[in-house]
Amino acid sequence: MTTTIRIKKGADIRLKGRPASQVDQAPSAALYAVQPPNYKGIVPKLEVKEGAAVEAGSVLFHSKEHSNVKFLSPVSGTVKEIVRGEKRRILAVVVEADGKNTERSFATVDAASLDRGAMVEAVAERGFFAFIEQRPFATLVNPSDKPRSIHVSGFDSAPLAANMEVALAGREAAFQAGIDALCVLAGGQNVQIGSKKGQTLYNGIQGADVHVFDGPHPAGNAGVQIHHTRPINKGEVVWTMHPEDVANLGETLTSGTYCAKRTVAVAGSECSAPRHINATLGCQITALTGGKVDESNVRIVSGNPLTGDTTKNDGFLGGLHHQVCLLPEGNKPKFLLADGWLGLGLDKFSLSKSYPTWLLPKSKEFVMDTCNNGEERAFVVTGQYEPVFPFDIYPVQLLKSILANDIDAMEKLGIYEVAPEDFALCEYACTSKIAVQSIVREGLDMLKKELG
Repeated sequence: MTTTIRIKKGADIRLKGRPASQVDQAPSAALYAVQPPNYKGIVPKLEVKEGAAVEAGSVLFHSKEHSNVKFLSPVSGTVKEIVRGEKRRILAVVVEADGKNTERSFATVDAASLDRGAMVEAVAERGFFAFIEQRPFATLVNPSDKPRSIHVSGFDSAPLAANMEVALAGREAAFQAGIDALCVLAGGQNVQIGSKKGQTLYNGIQGADVHVFDGPHPAGNAGVQIHHTRPINKGEVVWTMHPEDVANLGETLTSGTYCAKRTVAVAGSECSAPRHINATLGCQITALTGGKVDESNVRIVSGNPLTGDTTKNDGFLGGLHHQVCLLPEGNKPKFLLADGWLGLGLDKFSLSKSYPTWLLPKSKEFVMDTCNNGEERAFVVTGQYEPVFPFDIYPVQLLKSILANDIDAMEKLGIYEVAPEDFALCEYACTSKIAVQSIVREGLDMLKKELG
């Protein structure tokens, strides 16, 4: 009998505009982009030039440090532009689709017939190491490392997240093929799936251990699930992968063509019809929103509201993102006694029970804008982080050890177990308005550099 792991710490931020189970097909976009900044820990090395013709599955660039971590074009067409930022840093490789969907052919793969070395080569050639994250350090994988285990969080507990039952509907065989491949990469049955209480999607999956989790966000974070099942010790390497990417991997291996599907939750209070949309990796945002978003009053977020990136109508879906959120910009003045801090807050959500809305039913949803309601101030110990941080780790002490560049303290306080996303609720709850996720990212990058 499977044991249910109860996560007590955390919070569900009940944003209005959750996606319905309706699934629509996105129209074909004119432009698609693969954006190196979406993938932590890589320096891209181009393999194409502007004007080059590419097929779906052609290599656009690879990681300079690990050449077998490749990034493929999601569609066929022409490389329209290589977007660069400061110091000529590559921000995006933009492909103009030709509408022909010409596909690069790969050999079909039976996971049962390959050893680990051959599977590493197969996954690398098909560009799927770009979708596997490695811990510690929360960066893309080093394929030469052998993971202790591979973890797949089978549900997303973030606000306005896509429903995995919707995203994986009809793709059970592809998901199983992906799990079979991960078992080979892990050197045996060391694949762990985190399932939500009441979820039956993964009941028939072979070769993986399924753990059931119940509780508020961030129960769906891979880091939380790892911590409560098989915590990471110093010197160990763990890989994580999103379930839709697992299905894409399985379909690519068995079909012989590159699968870049994305079931995107387009949601938020400013979305007229929150729903799921079948799209292609890296598509232009206008293909998902219809291009009718007033950017002066609405913020478009690629990813979830807690960890996503701000984008524009002419921007692109992030490479590791599975939702697009439309939120009020929060640029309108608020009257002190009505909407300001002296108001009753009858329409406001609060983690601290500052407003009487905490007495309302849990089904009540709220419209929340992007305003911080204040600026950064002294970093004080308030006890606000611990109730929303489901790790046996002292979050404030860890953050201060990072700010002090105290590597020994960082290691003792558990930095190897965490990723920036695990601190997203801490950032939301912070009275001091501290950019907590950025601090954790800087600490992980610094530690990785120091350890070589």
